[in-house]
Amino acid sequence: MSGAETRRESVPDAEIRPGAGSEPRKGRRKPLRRGAGDPVKTLLHHHRDLCERAVDPLEIAAGLEAQGVTDRTAARFRHRDVFSLAEELYARVPRDGAPRPRPEPPRLPPVRIGWVLLTLLPGALATALVTGLRLTHGQLRTPVALGGLLAVALAVRVALRRGPLAAASGTPSWRTAPGTRLCTLWLLGYALLGDGLLRALIAGGPAAPPTGAPDGPWPVTTAPALALALACAPAAWCAHLLTAGARRKLAGSRGLEDFTAAARPLLTGTFVLFLGALTGLLALCGTVLHQSAAYPQGLTLGALLLLARLLVVHQHRHAPALALGAAAVAETVALALVLAARLPGCAVLAAPVRALEGAWGAAAVPTPACAAAALTLLVHALRTLTRASAHAPAGAPE
Repeated sequence: MSGAETRRESVPDAEIRPGAGSEPRKGRRKPLRRGAGDPVKTLLHHHRDLCERAVDPLEIAAGLEAQGVTDRTAARFRHRDVFSLAEELYARVPRDGAPRPRPEPPRLPPVRIGWVLLTLLPGALATALVTGLRLTHGQLRTPVALGGLLAVALAVRVALRRGPLAAASGTPSWRTAPGTRLCTLWLLGYALLGDGLLRALIAGGPAAPPTGAPDGPWPVTTAPALALALACAPAAWCAHLLTAGARRKLAGSRGLEDFTAAARPLLTGTFVLFLGALTGLLALCGTVLHQSAAYPQGLTLGALLLLARLLVVHQHRHAPALALGAAAVAETVALALVLAARLPGCAVLAAPVRALEGAWGAAAVPTPACAAAALTLLVHALRTLTRASAHAPAGAPE
């Protein structure tokens, strides 16, 4: 009996000893297998600085999103989205026993008198140019017009290099593609001269170059152009409010989806606020200059330029370039068709443009072109500018 018990007790001992002896060896081999086949550990190594200084997983998620990590990328790490991946990275970083306190919500970006004055400068110079053209006559008008346009262009350039309308540090805002710059200048030039040129071409002219007078052979639509120059100031303030509001939402959110849900109405409200300010400026300029306010042309072009600038400020340059280019091409094609119709046997080419102009006026060309481009950019902005990575503090100049 005792021998049988001894044999029965010896069997478990024999089974346990090899297991006990092999368990430490398994423990020694496990980190090697985990390190070799654990992609999250590799990701943690590449982003250790971000993970160590983060105060919560949302900050890590915003940083990963800014560096191109998407939900599809997170799926390769066996996580449903970027925030879930950020939570694991945050949990893996060694920390003290006491939890780190969350920082207070960031204050509004500082409102500096420098960029406030710079955003007012284009409107002030444009007002001086319009006044100068009304006070001068004859040959003096040409140098006044050219000098004033150059001064306004330089003022706009300076306003885009400082303050809320400036791109992030290290990427000066004026260093955009030459094609994008050219398309923007064309759209602004068309707002000033395009409607009058289209009417003159359809009527068989123009017989003379523009004189700057609204009743000349090539009428100049001054009111919308002046309103757009004055709109540099509200555009800067709207960009400032968007940045400040987004940073507050970022500090109070508990996930990327929470931030997106809060950022969409913020972006929409900012956009509507700018359109309201631009509507008021168009009405004011039309009343003072005794001209048509040209609401359709002015509002659609203003919306297009604001959305393009906001996207450029947040490092999305490709979509604005395409949208501005498409609108400029549409306006150019309309003028080219009317000119080409003067060739023998080509009169039919101008038929679509003549029909549009006859039914809706000269605004039938720039309004749908700019409206379609602005709507495209609005959809793109609601998808990209509502992401946490678009508003993570990166030292953008204020």
